[in-house]
Amino acid sequence: MSSSKTSMVTFEGHRNLRLRLVLATLAGIPIKISKIRSNDMNPGLKDYEISFLRLLEAVTNDSRIEISYTGTSVIFRPGIIIGGQLTHNCPVSKPVGYFIEPMLYLAPFSKKKFSIVFKGLTASDKTRDAGVESIKWGLLPIMEKFGVREVSLHILKRGSPPLGGGEVHLLCNSLIPQPITMHALENPKISAIRGVAYCTRVSPSMVNRIIDSARNVLRPTGVEVNITADVWRGENSGKSPGFGVTLVAELKKGWRILAEGVGSPGSLPEDLGERVAYELLEELSKSVAVGRNQLQLCLAFMTIGKEDIGRLKVHKDQIDDNFIHILRDIKQVFGTEAFLKDGANEPIPGEEDFMTVSLKGIGFTSASKKIA
Repeated sequence: MSSSKTSMVTFEGHRNLRLRLVLATLAGIPIKISKIRSNDMNPGLKDYEISFLRLLEAVTNDSRIEISYTGTSVIFRPGIIIGGQLTHNCPVSKPVGYFIEPMLYLAPFSKKKFSIVFKGLTASDKTRDAGVESIKWGLLPIMEKFGVREVSLHILKRGSPPLGGGEVHLLCNSLIPQPITMHALENPKISAIRGVAYCTRVSPSMVNRIIDSARNVLRPTGVEVNITADVWRGENSGKSPGFGVTLVAELKKGWRILAEGVGSPGSLPEDLGERVAYELLEELSKSVAVGRNQLQLCLAFMTIGKEDIGRLKVHKDQIDDNFIHILRDIKQVFGTEAFLKDGANEPIPGEEDFMTVSLKGIGFTSASKKIA
């Protein structure tokens, strides 16, 4: 795991910072990220990025982090993933989902079980980072497809922006040597639409107004729509008033596509319910089995899987700038390339909007498994 035997991989800029650090930890190779916001008025790492580095340091053994004086450059020499029981206080500039999501990449390959309590915002209206329900209903089912079955996320306290005060417990009991190979080439149909509308320190009628407006938009789909109300009061409702909604389209064979939203100051709950419902329908029209917010986890697990070729069908709208950057980072760290096949060449009508991503697994085995 030490850097003396392995050459350092270099990156520039703050884009995909968490992914790059996580991939480096899995691969056991040191990385250097330079020019982090070097042209900004406030250059260098932000408070939430430093907090994430500290979290990474806590769940690994013998990791070394060197941050330059200006904060625009960081060298990370990863240690062994050990997991364990931790409590992490997240800054209110990012929701806890920002810190939980990358832990999902590491938790199944740890030496010990992961049990981390994250304190802070459970959702945010200012960033596009995943909320707690988004991770629970969107990413955990994806992990199941790769053989990681015992992962759970429990909301102990809700924490709305700006002050937070929420608590979320991540528990991973499923420790595996490597992910299984995945083949997702079908176009699954919608079986139902579920969701949860929640509020903290405001009138419970807010939740009902969100549910009614979302149902009005989703009713013409013709599938069962079941959105539950989740009202938080007292100590468990955090420090700030707020409301939000997460909607999940359940597809056949256990796939899920979702959309979420958080009410901003002065916004109406009806507007939020309607907007998120339309976002879900749009996401469905531009997805196959995996939504845009689940692609990164899928591609990473396909890369570190068994030495076999995994295939994933994607919509052409999902192949954007971010998708290309993820594949480039994977190639730089693991040296493996994805092969994209155009569905327009298929004799089946309607396949012209899709492409198939083929990735050969590297046969990864966690260093902690070799030692344990």
